[in-house]
Amino acid sequence: MRVVEFGVLGAVAAWDETGEPVVLKGPRHRAVLARLLVARRRVVPVPRLVEDLWAGDPPADAIGTVRTFVAGLRRALEPERPRRTPSRLLVTEGPGYALRAEPAHVDAWRFEHTVAAAGDLPPARAVPRLTEALELWRGPAYADVAAEPWARAERSRLTGLRLTAVERRAEAQLALGAAAEAAADLDAHVAEHPWREDAWQLLALALYRCGRQADALSVLRRARQLLREHLGVEPGPRLNRVEQDILRHAEHLDPGPSDTAGQVWAEASAAYASMVPPRARTRLESTAVLMRELAVTGGGGLEAARRHRAAAVAAAEQLGDPELTARVIGVYDVPAVWTRCDDQVQADRLVGSAERTLRLLPPGGHEAARARLLATVAVESRGTLPDGRRALQAARQAVESARRLEDADLLVFALNGLFMQTFERTGLAARRDVIGAEITEVAARHGLFTYEVLGRLIRLQAHSATADFTAADRHAAAADALAGRHELPLVAVFTTWYRALRTAATEPAHIGEAAYREAAKSLEGAGMPGLEHGLLPLALLCLRLHHGLPVTAGPHTDWGPYEPWVRPLLLLAEGRAQDAVRLLADVPSPPGDLLCEALWCLLARAAIQVGDRALMRRARSALEPARGELAGAASGLLTAGPVADHLDALAVAFTVHAS
Repeated sequence: MRVVEFGVLGAVAAWDETGEPVVLKGPRHRAVLARLLVARRRVVPVPRLVEDLWAGDPPADAIGTVRTFVAGLRRALEPERPRRTPSRLLVTEGPGYALRAEPAHVDAWRFEHTVAAAGDLPPARAVPRLTEALELWRGPAYADVAAEPWARAERSRLTGLRLTAVERRAEAQLALGAAAEAAADLDAHVAEHPWREDAWQLLALALYRCGRQADALSVLRRARQLLREHLGVEPGPRLNRVEQDILRHAEHLDPGPSDTAGQVWAEASAAYASMVPPRARTRLESTAVLMRELAVTGGGGLEAARRHRAAAVAAAEQLGDPELTARVIGVYDVPAVWTRCDDQVQADRLVGSAERTLRLLPPGGHEAARARLLATVAVESRGTLPDGRRALQAARQAVESARRLEDADLLVFALNGLFMQTFERTGLAARRDVIGAEITEVAARHGLFTYEVLGRLIRLQAHSATADFTAADRHAAAADALAGRHELPLVAVFTTWYRALRTAATEPAHIGEAAYREAAKSLEGAGMPGLEHGLLPLALLCLRLHHGLPVTAGPHTDWGPYEPWVRPLLLLAEGRAQDAVRLLADVPSPPGDLLCEALWCLLARAAIQVGDRALMRRARSALEPARGELAGAASGLLTAGPVADHLDALAVAFTVHAS
């Protein structure tokens, strides 16, 4: 269905999804469209349309003429609609017509929604939202039907809301310390609307906070004069009170910043929101940069960052500028240590955008941009090995380019992509340790502290896999120290879980279980759903396997993405062997990620119990390269014990079944 945008904050207009104006024939067609928009999706009876269009003096064929206008509007709004099929936008219903426009597709309705939403936001977020809302205005509301009585109330309501929005934005700017920006907006505002006492009061306060006490008092005198001359009223108590407060330098007028860093941020962000056009390409790049910083804050920041980053990439693609899109995609070089995708749909879209942009970039040059796009493909294509090879190829190309360009920032990002693609088979902890060591060294040398943390966490994982807990402890402590120095709260999630893993690997089962349950608390409010779902029950299940304890689980346990590889063991524990056999016949191989070895061990144990020799062979082949590692410990989060123990169990089972 064609998307049509409607505008009434100015002359009545419509545009298609490409931004091209929809041709509306004449003033009567515009008047019909405006009348239906005023009705806000409700039906307007034909007699009411006739009365409103001709102000009580309609021609003899007025009803037929209205129908002609409606038919013309339908052709303009839905030109590809087959003849004799009902309109989906301008519909006939009962005695009249209704325009079923979506709220997001009418500028006035979008304006109202944005202003209302800004009311619940803190000042730093309210200013850009109110600015966005106010910039929807192209002129007086319903400008070309301004004289019509039926439009009067709606025009008055929208105009009043706009004036209130200007003043609310000024209040938010003042709260942020952006007094100069507020004063500039308010000066023009009171010149056009001199009866707005709140606006005069805010302007005086803004001038005072700019250090312009004399101007503030002059403004108040001007307000008093205009109110008396034009309205015949005296200023209200608020204006009188602010004048007295200015004269005595009342303390509350200029509280001063209690947090210098916060004040600097508030003023800078308010200035940026006021000065940079909302559709500017600069804003898209800046959004990606801000989302890169937001991603490491925890508490939902990572999810929000991914969502807004995806929106910025989509907006950049819509502009049709591949170089801009490459910058918006590539600037988001957030270190990634977890190899399982949180949102596969979003990841696929980002990979698709990166691949399209690679094809669209002009030939020659742009090597750094291409390398960043390739690194993005590698980082976002998690768990595609051993089958998918494109991301591994992209990672290698990105690393080669970064080395050739001698670009440290690009190199650590590309190495992060290469780390994500070290899962052609199991048992590659040593290879990842080499990558982690290079990331740590390059990042430390160039002051790239988030990547220095990444390098430490990768090395922590690698040493956990080989049960070298002394070395892993050293990297955990270094990661914690960096996180404390640079305010990176998510790091503690990984180091806390690592210490639980170490306890589970070296202590009795009940102590390991307590450590895991305590570690799970670190995930509460961390904003890491992809890590949270199913992790604790999986850790406890692996712990029981390691210690040879019976498999148990509650009926409502959330196994998250690990369900396919856990369920056969659970069915066997319930005595449902045939159901387990059926599941095992179709179970996929675990994806190539940090938990690959652990999940293969679960399948191996289930295959042993049901005597599935084919699956036992697959498990043995998959696990043999990791014989010297702890199953699952490459994640730095959990372990099912030595891989060798599971391979030995497979060997015994083969012997038993052979006899």
